[in-house]
Amino acid sequence: MKKGLFAVFAVIALSFTSCKKSESGNKSVLKSDRSGVVMADNGKADSTVQYETDVNGKKYIKTDYVYKATDGSLAKVVFNYEEKTMSVRSNNKTFILNKVESKGNETIYEKMDMKATVKGDSLILDQGNNVIELVKTKI
Repeated sequence: MKKGLFAVFAVIALSFTSCKKSESGNKSVLKSDRSGVVMADNGKADSTVQYETDVNGKKYIKTDYVYKATDGSLAKVVFNYEEKTMSVRSNNKTFILNKVESKGNETIYEKMDMKATVKGDSLILDQGNNVIELVKTKI
């Protein structure tokens, strides 16, 4: 009887100690210190960044869009907020531009002689004496 009681108490004691929760959490998960809002260079929220909401109600940043030029041609534009770049793909050519300035409602990207200005749903590409106006589409 004593051995059986001792075995039951031992099992109960082991179950309590082995199931103890750690307050520090999973050490393999890195915590993000980002608030989820992309800031412009002036310290205000960048209004050129579009936020989407998933089925669970969580906000996330939408980073790729399709823009349509005035001549009807399409261009895929991908914004990389981590690297502060924008890539424009059209006619099987990709141009990667670096973020130069952000005012909160307007962001400017440049590389060599190419300049892109993003303001709301519009994107203006300026390369030398060629100016291409694009508008965000809903495809």
